[in-house]
Amino acid sequence: MAKFELRLPKMGESVAEATITNWLKKVGDHIAADEAVLEIATDKVDSEVPSEVSGTLSEILFKENDVVQVGQIIAYIETEGGVVVDAPSEATTAANVDIAAVEKTFEAAKDLIAAPLDFSDSEKFYSPLVKNIAKEEGISLAELETIAGSGKDGRVTKSDILEYVKIRGEAPKLQASNNNTPIANVQPQAVAAPSTNNQQPSTKVAPVSVNGQDEIVEMDRMRKLISGYMVQSVQTSAHVQSFIEVDVTNIVKWRDKVKTAFEKREGEKLTYTPIFMEAVAKALKDYPGLNISIDGDYIIKKKNINLGMAAALPNGNLIVPVIKNADQLNLVGMAKAVNDLGNRAKAGKLKPDDTQGGTYTVTNVGTFGSVFGTPIINQPQVGILALGAIRKVPAVIETPEGDFIGIRQKMFLSHSYDHRVVDGALGGSFVKRVAEYLEAFDVNRDY
Repeated sequence: MAKFELRLPKMGESVAEATITNWLKKVGDHIAADEAVLEIATDKVDSEVPSEVSGTLSEILFKENDVVQVGQIIAYIETEGGVVVDAPSEATTAANVDIAAVEKTFEAAKDLIAAPLDFSDSEKFYSPLVKNIAKEEGISLAELETIAGSGKDGRVTKSDILEYVKIRGEAPKLQASNNNTPIANVQPQAVAAPSTNNQQPSTKVAPVSVNGQDEIVEMDRMRKLISGYMVQSVQTSAHVQSFIEVDVTNIVKWRDKVKTAFEKREGEKLTYTPIFMEAVAKALKDYPGLNISIDGDYIIKKKNINLGMAAALPNGNLIVPVIKNADQLNLVGMAKAVNDLGNRAKAGKLKPDDTQGGTYTVTNVGTFGSVFGTPIINQPQVGILALGAIRKVPAVIETPEGDFIGIRQKMFLSHSYDHRVVDGALGGSFVKRVAEYLEAFDVNRDY
């Protein structure tokens, strides 16, 4: 018998930790190779952690809802053979305990100096620039929340935090000049003095049904995250919308003509989504000013065009998998990417990398019958396009012989963009270019 160390696997370049949501096995259970042992969740997707070996689960090191770092040991599996990691000796264990204790003390001290860079627990809004300054200067969230902001609704501005950093740095000098004055008593004017009473921090109390008939249900983890993202986006970006109606009659006729042959040849269903994604990717190449992100006062121009595709999950939550290098795909490749991501999203099989790196997002509100919508920007992107439902409508048709009324297939495109960096001319020109590509669709084209 030997012990195998089950570690939290790497889940993508930008994913450093995950939350344990459910242990599928308990101590004493037999585990087959490649069998799932537990379920984890990042800030975007949920996934399973399989065992690399067969054996018996002998020890679980973390509980549900614990946050674990990538590469950290989460459990031990007793094995009968194969590649294993020997159990540590008593002396080694004692040494490891001492080292672990020192590391824990060191981490605790580090937390006092610079708290984890996680602002999700704060009810206050901080701009990306303020967050970056706080991270660089080692200002904890608790310390940041003591700063009295001079901005709208008491928001902490760039000048507020820079003034705080300046006075904070001068605090040791002030103490050296007056040994009777503790550093903690040196308070910058822009900082509210900490409370001196012994009151415990308030805890959130669940609401109570007044009539005893209402059902009160706590949001699940993903809905809480989505809620935070949406509020943050509205508070961060100056949202403005442009709308345009598009005649997609040629696209509808072409798809009806080729969809059966397409599925037979490619083994994939041909929906409207890849056709629209193709047009959006082309328009982004024409207007790269929409393929950017914002970091404080800086604009980051993205080299790759990675299209986010908003998808509804069976539980009603929303997720945005990303089609990487969408401008380099032909229609067949786009259809395969759309179907693969959509199917894995519904099955809960997306990987963390599948939701990373998006540069622009498209959401199909027409799936639910909506004619148009005003979607919220997926930060730190600067634009999102909503595709409305395709409808048969009477329309004026211009011909060399004159105008007449006919039945056409039409839809609305709703473009939300960040007015901090995208003005109406650019935002409107981009969505117009998408419409032009769709209306100029070649009914004689191949796949």
